[in-house]
Amino acid sequence: MSKEITSREKDYSQWYNDLIIKGSLADYSAVRGCMVIKPYGYALWENMRDVLDKMFKDTGHVNAYFPLFVPKSLFEAEEKNAEGFAKECAIVTHYRLKNDPDKPGKLMVDPEAKLEEELIVRPTSEAIIWNTYKGWIQSYRDLPLLINQWANVVRWEMRTRLFLRTAEFLWQEGHTAHATKEEAIVETEKMLHVYADFVENWMALPVIKGVKTANERFAGAEDTYCIEALMQDGKALQAGTSHFLGQNFAKAFDVKFSDKNNKQEYVWATSWGVSTRLIGGLVMAHSDDEGLILPPRIAPLQVVIVPIYKGDEEKGVITNKVDVLLKELKDLGIRVKYDDNDNSRPGWKFAEYEMKGVPVRIAIGARDLANNVVEVARRDTKTKTSVSINGLSFYIKELLEEIQLHMFNKAQSYRDEHITKVDTWEDFVHTLDTKAGFVSAHWDGTPETEEAIKEKAKATIRCIPLNNPQEDGICIFSGKPSKERVLFARAY
Repeated sequence: MSKEITSREKDYSQWYNDLIIKGSLADYSAVRGCMVIKPYGYALWENMRDVLDKMFKDTGHVNAYFPLFVPKSLFEAEEKNAEGFAKECAIVTHYRLKNDPDKPGKLMVDPEAKLEEELIVRPTSEAIIWNTYKGWIQSYRDLPLLINQWANVVRWEMRTRLFLRTAEFLWQEGHTAHATKEEAIVETEKMLHVYADFVENWMALPVIKGVKTANERFAGAEDTYCIEALMQDGKALQAGTSHFLGQNFAKAFDVKFSDKNNKQEYVWATSWGVSTRLIGGLVMAHSDDEGLILPPRIAPLQVVIVPIYKGDEEKGVITNKVDVLLKELKDLGIRVKYDDNDNSRPGWKFAEYEMKGVPVRIAIGARDLANNVVEVARRDTKTKTSVSINGLSFYIKELLEEIQLHMFNKAQSYRDEHITKVDTWEDFVHTLDTKAGFVSAHWDGTPETEEAIKEKAKATIRCIPLNNPQEDGICIFSGKPSKERVLFARAY
């Protein structure tokens, strides 16, 4: 099985694609640039979605749903946002097909069925949502408005990669309205911390929380906060963003409220989102050349039990014992499968579940039963241990937490070892070309220098870390004075 996967050292990009396809997460689609999320991959997304959804609701948010289509006039209302997404838009211009008179059996667009106004297939929902909010908000009593939606969006990407960048993807997008600037900023920062909590404690992936530069922030935002993670090839991945939108969308859509003094004011806004891109980050941060390695807390399947037997009689005895264990594990909330399928040999099953990244595998045979033990294999370390059947379910529960922590610590050690301080342009380029990872360097704060560095080194400022220490220095590129270091990296 392992021979079918391209190694990370040989071709990291192909290794990633191999894991997505052979790990049964997704498949290519008949629609160029789009993907089919397979049941195993969708189960992973559902687990991520369910945890995040509870986090959102625990912080006072409610779910709603808004249309897929945005009238072009609404899309254009906030100019910076429209300009930022203009090159990625898919547009609906007609609403009907008819038989092609010149090509029997073929259909053509009916020229008489042209829409009065073109519809944009949402690349993001600020326009349609803020046009709606105008009718929902009249008074300070209507605020704050804390709404999230789970949806799909379309951004017509030319270069696509499964999960990381596809023309259509799944995500959630929060859109909130507030009476004061301060309250909106608190909301923006709160949701950033929610994302960091989820990615670190459920995905076992350490992140750096920070603020984007003006060049990198969301189109139409006053400030964009982000979490940045590091992949095993030393490239960064933006894992989530939270935007303080100021009053830009409120003014574009004339969303006002009467304050306690009966004075008309524009509301203050935020938006925030994470997407199925997180699955790509999960794969790249943890997996190895044998397949996926999934963190127990969100793995679709946490434990698989594989019987090893000769004949129906041995299988029956093993199954009776396993039935008791299954109940104990399920009572502890553990997602477990007993694979007693006769169509595949145990060795094939071991390789299959290793490929799929199942955190724990239990093998049990007649000899094991005679000794009252089972063999427990960890996917993260590939170690095997003989464990007593007595108290096994509690052992497994503790083991899953141990694996979760080990995966986080391993990823954190890698991340921390790949944050390098540099003070010269030569060291900056050398680090990017050899060690990769995050490079901490001084920048003079100008968009011109930022753009020049991006062009010459193919690296971007990933973020200005929150609570960044102030430190006098010299910009690595321009030689001008700088007050703080920022984090650069090459990124997905």
